[in-house]
Amino acid sequence: MTPTHNTSQGHEMTETQGGTTLGFVGLGHMGGNMAARLLAAGYPVFGESRNRDGAQWLVNEGLSWCDTPRAVAEAAEVVLTSIPDDDTLRDVASGADGIVGALGPGKIWVDLSTVSPRASRDVAEQVGATGAAMLDAPVSGSVPQVRSGTLTIMVGGDRRAYERVEPVLRELGTPTHVGANGQGLVLKLAINISLAVQMLALSEGLLIAERDGVDRELALDVMTASPIGSPMLKARGPLVLDLPDDAWFDIGLMHKDIRLALDTAGELGVPVPSARAADEVLTKAAQLGYEHRDIAGLYQVLGELPR
Repeated sequence: MTPTHNTSQGHEMTETQGGTTLGFVGLGHMGGNMAARLLAAGYPVFGESRNRDGAQWLVNEGLSWCDTPRAVAEAAEVVLTSIPDDDTLRDVASGADGIVGALGPGKIWVDLSTVSPRASRDVAEQVGATGAAMLDAPVSGSVPQVRSGTLTIMVGGDRRAYERVEPVLRELGTPTHVGANGQGLVLKLAINISLAVQMLALSEGLLIAERDGVDRELALDVMTASPIGSPMLKARGPLVLDLPDDAWFDIGLMHKDIRLALDTAGELGVPVPSARAADEVLTKAAQLGYEHRDIAGLYQVLGELPR
């Protein structure tokens, strides 16, 4: 099925050779690099973001710019979104310029964001009322995994819709259909509890070793080569030693995810003591000005906290 709508720029869409026509809303660090991979794979991609200047490099790579999320959804068969929170999800979904108003039978919205399962399910109901389908497909991984196409993608929603978009998602990583709407997000939040706690525990142990006089770099090498050395900790080892200005996954976003996990655990009656400990330290990290630094900065945060 090939749409024949006009974009906000007035360019008429014609049949393409690249297969499914895609739309992408939210072209920040993660979304922009995901859109770039899809362009490189030969998909025609229409896009929109709050910051047009920040997306110019994608326009230079062949992305067709649209002025609103609705214009993206009008142009595309499959709409993908990568946005930061529940409020933004609702904003891009609703209103005269929202995605939902341009959906209908045969169209699919794939939300790659990490938002609350409740908000996602609410929007999925709105989407379903149009005859379209919505999938929650949060990703595990940071910018390096986006660029290498090695994200882990957990998908909730209609199985048939998932099967239609699976080839698209495989350009980004390894997708797995895990159940009904919202369950991809529940699983993602479960994973992110572990990411936060792993980073915190590594930081605690490394600080103990360093304070007793063990060379910090040597200690980090041994720790990440030991049984605790998960792929995430191995990848972030260099960042612990030299915290970059450009975060792969910043403390503010991790804190948001931990808060979502706490809310979800509360609804399900699950005790999460390690998540509560991470929440406490992440709160202090934000107070110390680390909100936009990579989660590897938890090591520095602990070093600044009073004994």
